[in-house]
Amino acid sequence: MPKKGGRGGKNGGRGSDVQLPSLGPLGLLRWAWTQLTSMRTALFLLLLLAVAAVPGSLFPQRPANPAVVTQYLEDNPDTGPWLDRFQLFDVYSSVWFSAIYLLLFVSLIGCVIPRAKAHYRAMRSKPPRTPKRLSRLPEYGTLAIPASSGLTAGSAAEQAAQLLRKRGYRVDVRDLDTDRPSVGAERGFAKEVGNLVFHTSLIGVLIAIAVGGLFGYSGQKIVVEGESFVNTLVGYDSFTPGTSFTEEQLAPYSLTLDKFNVQFDRESQTHYGQPLDFEAILTVKDSPDAEEHTESLRVNAPLTIGGSRIYLVGNGYAPVVTVRDGEGNIALQGPVIAVPSDGMYTSLMVIKAPDAKPDQLGFVGFFLPTAMLDDQDVSYSGDPDPFNPQLNLNAYYGDLGLDEGVPSNVYVLDTENLTEINSRNLDEGGIVLGANQSYELPDGKGSISFDGIKRYAALDIHYDPAKLWVLGFATLSMAGLGASLFLARRRVWVRTGTHGDGRVMVEYGLLARGEDHRLSSEAAAVRQLLEKEWLAGSAAVEDNGAGDTSAPDSAERSTNRDETTPVASAVDSSTAQEKKTGKDS
Repeated sequence: MPKKGGRGGKNGGRGSDVQLPSLGPLGLLRWAWTQLTSMRTALFLLLLLAVAAVPGSLFPQRPANPAVVTQYLEDNPDTGPWLDRFQLFDVYSSVWFSAIYLLLFVSLIGCVIPRAKAHYRAMRSKPPRTPKRLSRLPEYGTLAIPASSGLTAGSAAEQAAQLLRKRGYRVDVRDLDTDRPSVGAERGFAKEVGNLVFHTSLIGVLIAIAVGGLFGYSGQKIVVEGESFVNTLVGYDSFTPGTSFTEEQLAPYSLTLDKFNVQFDRESQTHYGQPLDFEAILTVKDSPDAEEHTESLRVNAPLTIGGSRIYLVGNGYAPVVTVRDGEGNIALQGPVIAVPSDGMYTSLMVIKAPDAKPDQLGFVGFFLPTAMLDDQDVSYSGDPDPFNPQLNLNAYYGDLGLDEGVPSNVYVLDTENLTEINSRNLDEGGIVLGANQSYELPDGKGSISFDGIKRYAALDIHYDPAKLWVLGFATLSMAGLGASLFLARRRVWVRTGTHGDGRVMVEYGLLARGEDHRLSSEAAAVRQLLEKEWLAGSAAVEDNGAGDTSAPDSAERSTNRDETTPVASAVDSSTAQEKKTGKDS
């Protein structure tokens, strides 16, 4: 600021305080738009989006597994509701994540469109004018073409333009009608094209992800050996549709789990019983009229059927039981899913028989593939294979709460309104059943039998109509990023002139747009190209390395010694320049 009383102070022409004009609503909007569409803001939003996605991997997500979210809320009554208020169980559909997503989308579009227009104008325009002093450029050199070559300054400029054009430069020949014609050349526009392709591809990825979220769906299904799954809404155990999903999008395929094979480690001493491989053998029909074919489904090797990706995400045992009510009728018969709780497949079981008469029956307990007893006579599973299968159950009767139409978890038995008739705490004790054994319930309530074992496979089914577009845009973005990182924007100028002794003197200079560590090697390549065209078979090369294209003393001494090689004395300086260039490169 000017000093008080000085030229710009009180006694000067203007006051020392700068008065900034008021932006106003329109100016404020213009400023906000400028900040939003800057590249720095776009990069910050991209980083912020990655950080915002982290809670999606730290907390269970309601669309993927609502039961786990419910259990988390029950286990964490203090923090769980607060996390739910901040939508941490619905991260990818939350308000704050969507806001970041949309702002990034707008910012990228605002960045790409102006840059694309500016780049288009740059590609249409001519290379920049030739600087007056090429010697000030980072890379500079000179050549002297012997008078015996018959070239003129104009023809040398035209030949230099042709050589640079073959090397991929966009050239412009100037001032051919003067004694100092020049050539302006430029290349490396693919660098900015790659940058634009990268950002445009990011926009494409965002759009494709949005389309996938709108029209895609995901669902889960547990299939027991011998049972089938048909791709309909009622066939899923849980289903999460996209916002614009319609039932017509479901491809009419079906599959049957023929066999589920599990291979356990039986040789290692430290990892004995650890699973080595899971394989589900499926019979698949792509449509009702299609022929059946067999497929193998493994972990990390999903199947693609009807455009859907089917993943193997879990497995376990499904004991086959028969429950008879007090009247002797079959109330429930078939396999019941047991949920594994440890590596030995100790599995929790819930059996519900709502059709039992006169009272509904319920059972809760666990299944042991290989039952053993510890020192306190407590049963546990000693091996994941079913060498000694056993059911340990508690029995209840009463209203299971299934007749009111209220959804309930099939893996949870609410015993609040039920009466316990079998457990360790009662005189009758708990129910312990081995394979092919039966148990009569007290007070004539019925019976339960353990008839066999089947395995089941837990399938995760995803349909994303835009996944190929996401892959394509992601691949394109990496290609564009590679071009923007490894290609260089360079400019070359060549100026020619005729010396008094008839030689054509050439000077050239190179300049990079941005940092380019390979500019010196490009200068060496350009020099080699010019020497090959004009000085092939001749030892006459003039280069003083300091920007003086005439070099009269050296040239005159060379001419006096040998008329056929008028600039032979410049060979040493040319060699020195080449060594210097090579060293720099």
